[in-house]
Amino acid sequence: MKKIEEFLESISFDKRLYKYDIQGSIAHAKMLTKCKIITDSEGKRIVKALKEIEKEIKTGKFKFNLSLEDIHTHIEKRLIEKIGDIGAKLHTARSRNDQVSLDMRLFLRDEIKEIAKLIRNLQKSILKVAERNIDAIMPGYTHLQHAQPILFSHWIMTYFFMLDRDWERLLNTFDRVNVSPLGAAALAGTSYPTDREYTARLLDFSKVVQSSMDAVSDRDFIIEFLADASLIMMHLSRLSEELILFSSKEFGFIELADPFTTGSSIMPQKRNPDVCELIRGKTGRVYGNLMSLLTTMKSLPLAYNRDMQEDKIPLFGTVDTLKGSLSLYAKMLDTVKIDKKKMLASLEGDFSMATDLADYLVRKGLPFRKAHQIVSKLVKETIKKKKDLDDLTLKEFKTYSKLFGRDVFDTIKVKAGIAARKSLGGTAKESVKRLIAQGKEIVRKA
Repeated sequence: MKKIEEFLESISFDKRLYKYDIQGSIAHAKMLTKCKIITDSEGKRIVKALKEIEKEIKTGKFKFNLSLEDIHTHIEKRLIEKIGDIGAKLHTARSRNDQVSLDMRLFLRDEIKEIAKLIRNLQKSILKVAERNIDAIMPGYTHLQHAQPILFSHWIMTYFFMLDRDWERLLNTFDRVNVSPLGAAALAGTSYPTDREYTARLLDFSKVVQSSMDAVSDRDFIIEFLADASLIMMHLSRLSEELILFSSKEFGFIELADPFTTGSSIMPQKRNPDVCELIRGKTGRVYGNLMSLLTTMKSLPLAYNRDMQEDKIPLFGTVDTLKGSLSLYAKMLDTVKIDKKKMLASLEGDFSMATDLADYLVRKGLPFRKAHQIVSKLVKETIKKKKDLDDLTLKEFKTYSKLFGRDVFDTIKVKAGIAARKSLGGTAKESVKRLIAQGKEIVRKA
């Protein structure tokens, strides 16, 4: 029945695996030849026909049929059409169960490499923005409240190191993806004298899955990738949220280039940060894909179950979303404009140098907790008087502590506060320059 065919089919989405299915089939044919399960001439004819089928699919000449369900059946049927019973020998010593797991691993292996490159490309864009704006000063926030002044370059380099963790996680996941399941057959292995290590070498896998049941029933490698992707999207979403805020009139710190914004359908003055908003929104879709596959796998008995066909749409959707988001982000950051004056002006009257005042008293010999209490009282009373720290006289400072001297006026300068934070990873210019140099070395080695 047509309705059943439509329900069972996966060709509408798994046809994108065609080159991996053919790649795996060629390796399998060569192994069958090596192990004398088929003859040399049979193996060569199979390999030649498979390459011709790949070309047919690539050029759009291949006919897909819903009744054949999946890409594996399509390719096998076409192979038999081209070379007859010899083509039917290809499925010896393998099953669709190990075949589909192989295809997914080959696919994901390539995609991880591509995504890792996109992460590095985005990191390069971050480095450029940080270097161009090395002197720009902005408020640092905690609880979305002004906390302490920082360099804009310090702020954006934070995302560089978030992405670096993402890159490392992906490469760790790659090691667990890069394991061959081919030869496990349906679940119990095969009675034929096969050589699984040989096919693993042909396909450039680092090793083989040891248990045949694990080989066909495992989807941990996909779940792990989806978790990695969720973290990457979470980092992009956090950056998006900050760029959305910083580009608003209330902040006015940055301006996003026109190609990455859209106008309002009714308000001609508006430019909406749609790319940032959509990346923030698509993060939920990627989280959903992770939860979808976790839920699918949570109660499956060993070994293969048809439920596992549902692994492909979450994986493909996540790969496409992630690659698109990373690619757009690099282009967007390359064109972002920073309003340094607006950033600096936003620090006026915000008392964000209060911690520096407390540190000043500590350097004069006061315990930090007492210094904190004194400065807290000073700030509260100064706010009540509708004054800023710059408005206070030395006499007024001394009413709170005799330790205050004329050098206090240098301490409350924003640039002095930033320059003082020379600790490893701090916001002083020389510290941020070290971060940028470290970042350049990281991407150079990749």
